[in-house]
Amino acid sequence: MVHKAEFLPSEGTPISSVLQGGYNHPLSREWQHERQLTKNMFIFPLFVSDSADEATAIDALPNIKRYGINKLIPYVRTLVEKGLRAVILFGVPLADGVKDNLGTAADDPEGPVILAIRKLRENFPDLFIMCDVCLCEYTSHGHCGILYEDGSINREESVRRIGAVAVNYAKAGANSVAPSDMVDGRVKYIKSGLIKAGLAHKCLVMSYSAKFSGNLYGPFRDAAGSCPSHGDRKAYQLPSGGSGLARRALERDMEEGADAVIVKPSTFYLDIVSEAAKICKNYPLCAYQVSGEYAMLHAAAEKGVFDLKSIAFESHHGFLRAGARLIISYFTPEFLDWLDA
Repeated sequence: MVHKAEFLPSEGTPISSVLQGGYNHPLSREWQHERQLTKNMFIFPLFVSDSADEATAIDALPNIKRYGINKLIPYVRTLVEKGLRAVILFGVPLADGVKDNLGTAADDPEGPVILAIRKLRENFPDLFIMCDVCLCEYTSHGHCGILYEDGSINREESVRRIGAVAVNYAKAGANSVAPSDMVDGRVKYIKSGLIKAGLAHKCLVMSYSAKFSGNLYGPFRDAAGSCPSHGDRKAYQLPSGGSGLARRALERDMEEGADAVIVKPSTFYLDIVSEAAKICKNYPLCAYQVSGEYAMLHAAAEKGVFDLKSIAFESHHGFLRAGARLIISYFTPEFLDWLDA
């Protein structure tokens, strides 16, 4: 039987086309959201330096500071009390001479990341601690792996070193390791290393599977001191138009043992987030709103282009619509307040 639309008297308008009553009230507008933002979706990036008493504002990242271990715990406590559930750590070695060609400082037992893991675990036993795994903050050349003499990435040596760093973070108590280097094969080395160390059942591997090279990482590199001393990362991070490569990288990392995946950046790559939600439908999918995206929203809000809170919600709702379950966001402290309002 063919359905016949009922029409409004005198207008010839189908009754089913009258939608506005369904979102007239603020609460009913929320009901129209297929998914709601919740505090447990948010992962907050923390920059931890080897200067114990540091609390330095990052000019290009409004409201974000780089903390030494003595300042980190009091700051994180204020956020845990508001409902913070997860953090991701980025180490920032500042001492002279600590960087070398191998990124030795990355897993120094007295270095910023391993010290931060231990202190956070001691003070906040229920906090989910992720560690970004990359060598760029620790190498003298600023690239994400170990290099051949011609400056290109030595894949085999790089993934072996990255795998060792990840295992040492897990041994220190990290709940998750997140390789962000994009060097081919590193997920397999990490997962194999965790299995050999008897830690694979305790540590989630969240791979930056679809990470694109581009112009949105500048503020992060200022904060982390990770700008390459020569060249760029275009030979090992995805080209901005490379959706096919992103699909292949997502599939590869799942095959190699990733437990969850990240798309980075996010706002300019929502099509990739949407594709990843289908390709990785049985995996937690995280969108990373990177430093440049965050800084752009702040800059435009300061110019009066829009209200900061409204645009933050709009952008993060976009991640959920595209299919993300998790969000790495510099707006996390604000959302811990906004979601209580």
